[in-house]
Amino acid sequence: MSRTFLAGLALMLAPLAAQAEEVGRVGVDWVGNDVVVEAFDDPKVQGVTCHVAYFSRSVIDRLSQGNWFEDPSYSAVDCAATGPVVLGAIDRSGDGENVFSEGRSLIFKSLKVTRIWDEKNRTLIYLAHASELTQGSGKMSISTVPVP
Repeated sequence: MSRTFLAGLALMLAPLAAQAEEVGRVGVDWVGNDVVVEAFDDPKVQGVTCHVAYFSRSVIDRLSQGNWFEDPSYSAVDCAATGPVVLGAIDRSGDGENVFSEGRSLIFKSLKVTRIWDEKNRTLIYLAHASELTQGSGKMSISTVPVP
C-alpha cells in the first residue's frame, strides 16, 4: 500500500473517533518524558466520559534511544458515567467499535480505545490498546461503565 493511500484512509477514518482534550501532563523524569492525560466523550453514548493516559517521549530520550518515530505502547483508560447514560446506535458485536484513536508513531502505531457492549451484564467495556504491526498490542487497560 502506498503512503498516500494510508494517509488518505487515516484522514477519512479520523472523524469517526472522538476527539480528545489534554487535561493533564505529568513530568516523570529529568529528560522531559511525560505521562499525558486526555479526556474524551464517547461519541455514541451520551453521559460517558473517558480519560486515557499514555507515555510521551522527550527529544532527549529519542536521541539517546535512537528511535525517533514512536512512543511506547503503554496506556491506561478509565471511563465513568458523567450524566445519564443513553446508548446511541453502537456496535453490539463482540468485536466492538473504535471510539478513540491517536497516532503514536510516524505511520504504523496508534493508541486506540475500543468500546464493547456486554449485553448480558448491561455494561459498556472500554479497552485501551495499541495497534502495532511489529509487536501487536499486548499492553492494554480496561474500564467498565454499568448501564442501568
